[in-house]
Parts: sequence; structure tokens; C-alpha cells
Amino acid sequence: MPIEIRELNIKVSVSQNQQEQDSAPSAGSPAGAVPDKDEIISECVEQVMELLKLKNDR
Repeated sequence: MPIEIRELNIKVSVSQNQQEQDSAPSAGSPAGAVPDKDEIISECVEQVMELLKLKNDR
């Protein structure tokens, strides 16, 4: 008998020491560049909207 998961909650906590943060460059970004917060939010919203669209198309 298959099991149906109706809700899945995932919590993540990430922390990094200030010294490690200064010495570790961002992946895929030039050294010292900080991704724009608005850009990250808009990308997340776009992905969520796409998932909702796919869900409603079913």
C-alpha cells in the first residue's frame, strides 16, 4: 500500500564564522560580490509561481 505525504517541513540553519566568511568567496560570484537580496527574492518567487502553475495544470 503506497504512502502519501501531504506536508513536508524542512528547516535549515546555516552559520559561518566571520573569518571563514571573509576568506571564502561565494560560489559562482566574483570574490567579494554579494548577491542582491531583491534578485534572490524575485528568483524564488519566480520558481514558486512556476511550481504552482505546474501543480494547477495537473
